Amino acid sequence: MRAISQDEYGSPEVLREVRLPRPAPGPSQILVAVRAAGVNPTDWKHRASGMFLNRLPLVLGWDVSGVVEAVGYGVTLFKPGDEVFGMLPYPYGVGAHAEFVTGPARAFTHKPAAVDHVQAGALPLAALTARQAIVDTADVRPGQRVLIHAAAGGVGHLAVQIAKSLGAYVIGTASAPKHDFLRSLGADEVIDYRTTDFVDAVQDIDMVLDPLSGETRARSLDVLRPGGVLVSLLPGDAPDEAERAARLGVRVETLLVEADHAGMRAVAELVEAGRLRAHIEATFPLAEAAKAHALGETDRTTGKIVLVVE
Repeated sequence: MRAISQDEYGSPEVLREVRLPRPAPGPSQILVAVRAAGVNPTDWKHRASGMFLNRLPLVLGWDVSGVVEAVGYGVTLFKPGDEVFGMLPYPYGVGAHAEFVTGPARAFTHKPAAVDHVQAGALPLAALTARQAIVDTADVRPGQRVLIHAAAGGVGHLAVQIAKSLGAYVIGTASAPKHDFLRSLGADEVIDYRTTDFVDAVQDIDMVLDPLSGETRARSLDVLRPGGVLVSLLPGDAPDEAERAARLGVRVETLLVEADHAGMRAVAELVEAGRLRAHIEATFPLAEAAKAHALGETDRTTGKIVLVVE
């Protein structure tokens, strides 16, 4: 099979198309013929540094949408020919940027018939991240106030939709050209981070979703109401964070996304109800994965980038 692999860490140019043996599904696994696979910031970060994956050669990719080719012993959820989508176990179950990939059956669910593989392949990692932050960690309820930083990004624009589906009042930060896009997703307020200090613009927030960390994470504590929660997707480095959080009566959590069958089913239900859709910034054929990484690293994209496998 064709796959995108790297023999060293570095810039997008380290990615190259190679031929690898087609994998076979083990017990409780399925073999998926990949039709589309999302590209996420974690992909280019792992490509550049290895991060959690200290192994080479390395085939990246966690998002998968495709067709079940074969099932391993004990699998009852799927049969060959089923269209599925899901996230391979993060971080060690990587390998979706290839023509075929194996993964635990319960990392997947049936692809909603209403969307194509590109749309489905864009969703799993980012949508699960948003859902695990908003639903599982913060337990957001109707009427609560949610602030989402980088709200037009891959996780952010899905988080806006998921929070709105729960009845939350959603505020997003983004550059001015992306404000109409966020309003079209249901955002109640939008803040231009280039001209407005979000701490001056909002208060009494029940939940902050922060994919940026650094100063944004530190200052987000100041907008939470007592009992509120900050969910960050990257670790913080402020030595006094725990003390400040305790003094303010708020909670701080750092989230690492997990493969989640029930979560994927919930994502699929939102898609089927027309309440969740990924914005596709660009698609690239599998062989042009390096171009996809280079575009993502500009930090100027809206929504998701997807590799399409013919």
